[in-house]
Amino acid sequence: MIKRFLSYYKPHKMLFAFDMLASILVALITVVYPVFTRTMLNDFIPNRNYRMIVVFGLSLLALYFVRMLLNFFVQYKGHMMGIRMQAQMRSDLFEHVERLPFSFFDNHETGKIMSRFTTDLFDISELAHHGPETVLTTSVSVVVSFCYLASINLWLSLIIFVCVPFLVIISMILRKRMKQAFSDSKSAVAKINASLESSISGIRVTKAFTNYQKENEKFQEGNEAFKLANKDAYKTMGQFHSSTTFITDVFNVVVLIAGGIFMYEGHINFADYSAFIVSVNLFLNPVNTMIRFTEQFQNGFAGFERFVEIMETEPEFENKNAVEAERFKGNIEFKNVVYGYGDEKDVLNSVSLNIGSGETYALVGPSGGGKTTICHLIPKFYNLREGEILIDGQNIENITLNSLRRNIGIVQQDIYLFNASMKDNILYGRLDASFEEVVDAAKRANIHDYIMSLPEGYDTVIGERGVRLSGGQKQRLCIARVFLKNPPILILDEATSALDNTTEILIQKSLDELCIGRTTIVVAHRLSTIKNADKIAVISDGDITEQGTHNELMDLNGTYAKLYNQQFRESEI
Repeated sequence: MIKRFLSYYKPHKMLFAFDMLASILVALITVVYPVFTRTMLNDFIPNRNYRMIVVFGLSLLALYFVRMLLNFFVQYKGHMMGIRMQAQMRSDLFEHVERLPFSFFDNHETGKIMSRFTTDLFDISELAHHGPETVLTTSVSVVVSFCYLASINLWLSLIIFVCVPFLVIISMILRKRMKQAFSDSKSAVAKINASLESSISGIRVTKAFTNYQKENEKFQEGNEAFKLANKDAYKTMGQFHSSTTFITDVFNVVVLIAGGIFMYEGHINFADYSAFIVSVNLFLNPVNTMIRFTEQFQNGFAGFERFVEIMETEPEFENKNAVEAERFKGNIEFKNVVYGYGDEKDVLNSVSLNIGSGETYALVGPSGGGKTTICHLIPKFYNLREGEILIDGQNIENITLNSLRRNIGIVQQDIYLFNASMKDNILYGRLDASFEEVVDAAKRANIHDYIMSLPEGYDTVIGERGVRLSGGQKQRLCIARVFLKNPPILILDEATSALDNTTEILIQKSLDELCIGRTTIVVAHRLSTIKNADKIAVISDGDITEQGTHNELMDLNGTYAKLYNQQFRESEI
């Protein structure tokens, strides 16, 4: 863990070295004041050497000016080093998250993932900057100040040093409790972020159903957990700070009593005793700083552990010997495919099917039967438990994920559009496409005329998740995106089920054109839309119970015929 953390310093070795050097110089300059004070008390003032008093004073002022510049460098450049490390970690984390399997996002809320990118990484960057600086400067300060105090009076210095183990013991006892408390606090923050993300994303639903109170209750639940987690964290931190402060107060009492006795016995003169009293904080302050640094260390390291937790999550599996596929012809074959989500029971039970190149293959049946799962397995969004899927006779396990998915276009019921322009959303289908190709795709999806009616045309920003568009417009924009991609395999997962009848008819025309010349897998709720499919399969409880053309299945008078006749009667009514 530590080695991994230190690896982020490598690109900034030179800046890190200068930052540490500047910090050491700041620590050394701090020691100068008590040294000058002792010299003045022992020499210049008793001997009335006013010239040297002025010289030492001006020299001290010059050193303080240098320290100001060094402090500026440490604060500015040191924090910039931390920011750069934070940015690198964020880039690594984002790149890794992009390669994680669908199952990861099934089990982790968006808000909780976002907290790893923001709160956790901020705490890590603060540790990255202040951690080495604090350890180095306090170590140097403790050694230098102890040597200086020992030069004034060794035995008095040793009496103070004996008290240090008590601080260390208290720190070690409370360290473990602080670690757990700060880890719980971060989890609570992640829960609040998840609740906020969910509530803000669903604000229109909340308003429509006037469920403000319910959302407030959900938020307050997370907020209360945050308060309780931080209560424990700050209680432990309070115990830590009050205990260590008490020990340092004891230090001062010990110095006062022991120093008084030493002076009474003639072991130390008044000037040295005064200098010792002034200088003792040179030793105590860095010791306290080191002890209090435990809080920042626990906070930052808890964040880094959560960062590493995601970074060590296995990305999507890709065979090392996987090859880059050219454009598919579109023959798809399932051979005894078994799949289940996580530890749940199997969703597909030894499913086998064949889809010829250019064919339209429809999947129908009750919800939860496995239709969408089949669609998700073709582009390898999930890994099979058993069996294999072949495209053009080649196992998809032996094809690179990028080339596999590049050959597959998907239009779903739940469309995601980016908060960008019309043009950019269509371009997502093929980023290197020309503007003329974007326009052509929009025309084929019957969305061009609407786009041109807008004041900014293709540069019109559609809002978060396409909030400024109707359901039909969103669907056409998604279809235009797939037209631009021009894949040989097309998956339509209930692409029109959320639309009204009039809009569905218009969208269906675009989809019909999109399907020409492509192998198409259609998941349909309205059976009238798939009557002309080359083959229809009925999926129920993970099994293909019926398969054939529309006429063959109607003649069979099974599940499909019952579903179709039921919908036909409903449409008549």
